[in-house]
Amino acid sequence: MPELQAGSQRWTVPAGANLLDALLGAGIAVPYSCRAGSCHACLVRCSRGDVLDDQPQALDPARRAQGWRLSCQCRVIEDVAVEAFDPQRDGLPATVAAVDWPAVDVLRLRLQPQRPLRYRAGQHLILWSSSGVARPYSLASLPGEDPWLEFHLDCREPGAFCDFARCLQVGDEVRLGELRGGALRYEPEWQDRPLLLMAAGTGLAPLWGVLRQALRDHHHGPIRLIHLAHDAGGHYLAAELAELSARHPELDVDLATAAEVADVLSRLRVVSRQTIALLCGSPASIELFSRRLYLAGVPRSQMLADVFLPHA
Repeated sequence: MPELQAGSQRWTVPAGANLLDALLGAGIAVPYSCRAGSCHACLVRCSRGDVLDDQPQALDPARRAQGWRLSCQCRVIEDVAVEAFDPQRDGLPATVAAVDWPAVDVLRLRLQPQRPLRYRAGQHLILWSSSGVARPYSLASLPGEDPWLEFHLDCREPGAFCDFARCLQVGDEVRLGELRGGALRYEPEWQDRPLLLMAAGTGLAPLWGVLRQALRDHHHGPIRLIHLAHDAGGHYLAAELAELSARHPELDVDLATAAEVADVLSRLRVVSRQTIALLCGSPASIELFSRRLYLAGVPRSQMLADVFLPHA
């Protein structure tokens, strides 16, 4: 059986054992969230030997070359030594620049990183709490325009990171981890095509950045944004969206509550089969949106979705 080493601990595991499970079983504190290779919270670095990676494409080549792996997606097949991601050593420090509540259960967090971070609208970033809890959040900020990194946190339910974030004040420090790609983006070749942006809850966060990217790039086609919230108070960017819509006649905004969404979607008409649809929210909302879009004539290949997976 292969030998696994983490710090001063060495033990044998069955060949093919899941790396994350093996580490957790030995009491090694590796944070994890989705277990699907999406959140990137479970990063470890192989300092000796290697593992069988079921999703090698999930990490950028530079990270892989440095030995980093997503432990939830790896199996132990030979002797290997690993080091867990240490936010104090490996993370980028960031200072809380602003924190407020645009809705009763939505926390808007703005962070100023110690050094500039190159990113594009719609990407995700791992945020680390002071106690070592890691969670992925979508960036709502627009690079080159917003002087901070902005995140919208759904705080309707208690959670280890949300509980930490509720107590943050201006000047506090947060550590940043892996910057992640994601499906949501704006491409210059879409400039003349209709855009349909559909979000549920804080799934609006990445689309807020993507929408402003499209408008800044002088998108020529029509843009429609539909935001689904539990109730009217959940439309936490209603004023900002109204202001954008007033300045950009090509932008049409629909704000729907859970009680209204069936009617809004039933009236949805796609102006062209060239429409690009960007979707973000819970698995149930993404399924609802994509099913209606397919019936309306949007090909699956033109639907790009980021699903907010529940934390493990």
